[in-house]
Amino acid sequence: MGIIYIDADACSVKNETYKVAIRYSWSVRVVANQPVKTPDSPLIVCIEVDDGDDVADDWIAERCVAGDVVVTSDIPLAARCLDNGARVLGQKGEEFTSESIGGALAGRALSQELREMNVMTRGPRPMEPRDRSRFLSKLDNILVALGANR
Repeated sequence: MGIIYIDADACSVKNETYKVAIRYSWSVRVVANQPVKTPDSPLIVCIEVDDGDDVADDWIAERCVAGDVVVTSDIPLAARCLDNGARVLGQKGEEFTSESIGGALAGRALSQELREMNVMTRGPRPMEPRDRSRFLSKLDNILVALGANR
């Protein structure tokens, strides 16, 4: 059985991830630049990394492998993890795949360029209950596909 890695600094679905992971007895690594409160479970471990750009991302990308799941909305991290064979799920329930990551990276680059030109762009839409529901369903489906048993 693999590990679920959570890019925790800006993740709003940590509790949902814990719930599904505990149901299937999957280990979770919650990776952040500061302590994160986690449930009292031997399956869930908080990894506090040093401060700095991409330190948490590097920690996750250096360890995830095929059979693991990474929860992140960071598109460059998602690409790195896909290269390692991991499944990658955004916090709104969208799974990044080898087919979709190129478009996601291009969209991110375009948005960055527009911001640098001082063009006003809309940020991501806020989390809604249906996003949490979609996330829970998709994570459940991924774990079952990876061989999780209840």
